[in-house]
Amino acid sequence: MLHGYIPPERFFPYLTWKDIQGMPDKENTVIIQTVGAIEQHGAHLPLIVDSAIGMAVVGKALHKLESSIPAYALPNLYYGKSNEHLHFPGTITLSAQTLLNMLLEIGESIYRAGFRKFVLVNSHGGQPQVMEIVARDLHVKYADFLVFPLFIWRVPNITAELLSEKELKLGIHGGDAETSVMLSILPEHVKMEAAVCEYPQMPEDSILSIEGKLSFAWVTRDLSESGVMGDAKMATKEKGERILESLVNGWVRVIKDIHSFRLPPLEKRNKC
Repeated sequence: MLHGYIPPERFFPYLTWKDIQGMPDKENTVIIQTVGAIEQHGAHLPLIVDSAIGMAVVGKALHKLESSIPAYALPNLYYGKSNEHLHFPGTITLSAQTLLNMLLEIGESIYRAGFRKFVLVNSHGGQPQVMEIVARDLHVKYADFLVFPLFIWRVPNITAELLSEKELKLGIHGGDAETSVMLSILPEHVKMEAAVCEYPQMPEDSILSIEGKLSFAWVTRDLSESGVMGDAKMATKEKGERILESLVNGWVRVIKDIHSFRLPPLEKRNKC
C-alpha cells in the first residue's frame, strides 16, 4: 500500500519509463506533488497532520476524478519548512533553501519527462511563499511549463460555514478544522482528552494580523503555550467528514480546470 490514499492507477511511481515515454497528451497531463510537514500540532494531534490532510484530500479527489482526465500523484513530501515550531519536540524542519531546491529539481525532472503541468499542493501554512518562488522560477526557466502553487484549504469548500468567527480569525493551527478532519481520517491517532482551546492574544483594535495582508514574523512559542492556536475542543468527526468532502469536491474541480487550462496566445490577449 505504498500509494496510500492515491488510486494505484494514478500513482506516478507505479508507472514504468515505457509507460511515461508512450503516454499521450503529456503536455496536459496533471502531475501533482503534495507537500506537507512533520511538526507539532498540540498534545492531542500527531505530527503528521499537514501531510495526512494533504494526502487524504488529493487521494480522494483522484478517486472521484473522471478516468478520462489524466492526472498522477507523486509521493508526498513529508518534510517542509517548519522552523516556527522548532521549539516543540518532534518537529522536523528543512530550511527554505533546501525545500526550494528539492522542489525545483523535482519540477525539472517532471519537465524533462515531457510533462508541462505541475501542481504543488501545499498543506502547511508556513511555506506557501516557497511554493510561489518555485513556481515562478520554473516558469521563467521553461516558458511552456505551467506550475500551480496551491494551498489545500483554498479551493471552494464549506469550512467557513462550520467554524465560529473567532476560530476563522485566530484558529490557524491544531484547532477546530484540522482536528475535525483528523477525527475523520485518522481517529485512532487523535487524543480528544488532551484537546485544548488556546487563542493568540491580539489587540482588538489593531489592524495587524498573525497571517494575511499585515502580518508579522513569529514563532509558535510567542503565541501559544500548548502549540495550539484555536479551539480543538469544538472538533467533531461529523464536522470533519463534511469539511473533507467539500475539500475533495473542490480539488476535483481544480484538477479538471488545470487539465483544460491554456495560456492564451499573446496576440489574442485583451488590451486596454
